[in-house]
Amino acid sequence: MLVTGLSVALAAASLLQVTVRNELPIARPSETVELTAAQLGGSDLTRLHVFEAGREVVAQALDLDADGAPDSLVFQSDFPPNAEKSFELRTGEPRKYRKEDFRVYGRFVRERFDDFAWENDRVAHRMYGAALETWEHEPLTSSTVDVWLKRTRKLVINDWYMVDDYHRDHGDGADFYSAGKSRGCGGSGLWRDGKLVVSKNFRDSRVLAAGPIRLVFELRYPVWDAAGIRNETKRITLDAGQNFDRFESRYDADNAAQFATGIKKEKDATMRVERAAGWMRAWGPVAKPGAGSFGCAVILDPSSIADAQEADGNQLFVARTPASYWVGSGWDQSGDFRNVDDFDKLVAEWARRTRSPLKVTIHP
Repeated sequence: MLVTGLSVALAAASLLQVTVRNELPIARPSETVELTAAQLGGSDLTRLHVFEAGREVVAQALDLDADGAPDSLVFQSDFPPNAEKSFELRTGEPRKYRKEDFRVYGRFVRERFDDFAWENDRVAHRMYGAALETWEHEPLTSSTVDVWLKRTRKLVINDWYMVDDYHRDHGDGADFYSAGKSRGCGGSGLWRDGKLVVSKNFRDSRVLAAGPIRLVFELRYPVWDAAGIRNETKRITLDAGQNFDRFESRYDADNAAQFATGIKKEKDATMRVERAAGWMRAWGPVAKPGAGSFGCAVILDPSSIADAQEADGNQLFVARTPASYWVGSGWDQSGDFRNVDDFDKLVAEWARRTRSPLKVTIHP
């Protein structure tokens, strides 16, 4: 965590004490604490500074409905098993961020056939926009989720697009994954009459929160004639220090009762499906020889899962709408995982974390 605005913080008045408890017997590194505007009593969230043990930590106000009034405040800390921590909120001048405070980033990439690419200090992804459907060299119509493999904590998307040479590893990782028309790593569709129905590439995008801790953006997908679906809006949230994104889809549909999400079935990858625990994962060799192995995982609320299916080269969970799930990835050359056992441990623990939110108490 980074120190910001120390002189401001020292002069600021103490406002609130926040106690946060991890009730799981597992560690929760880079856990995000979120406090709503209602919990904070109508304070100006852009002027709140968060302190842990007397040291200021980076905090971010979120205004996801773009009405000019932040809805919540987020900050992060590492929580040991069954641990409780205290934080102090003080009023001061509006926060100012430095470049090095930012650990998430995402943008629309017009110069690369309308990609939307996003990343944090551990993972990176992209999804495909309209221009790719008609690219003369290699047209592709797909609402898949692509994975870029990183072995650096730096934000690299802009650098990789700038040199247009991201299929080779120059020391920070590369795009070694081929998602194609599959669901890739966590793509989704609707489940109709025992079949997977998917949309075209996205048509519009907008960023709702641009960091430094949390990135939130939306992609708008066009009419799905074959399914009677008029539109889909997909919201994706990625926090710093985490291997998992949250995906949420809203459908303007005649009947969108079930959706399906999952993972491309690779020839040499092993698939593990833990339906009762709400997760599945694939683990296998990277397509480039000598580049190690990587994993992809999808996590849902087990109570929402109606079935596990294979369709169109994908392993899928079929679940009830509204569509909400987590997508994660990991590479054994990132320094975070030695093997599939390490990745499985992360996936299983993240599934437990999603079902056991931190307990937050606010004191005057």
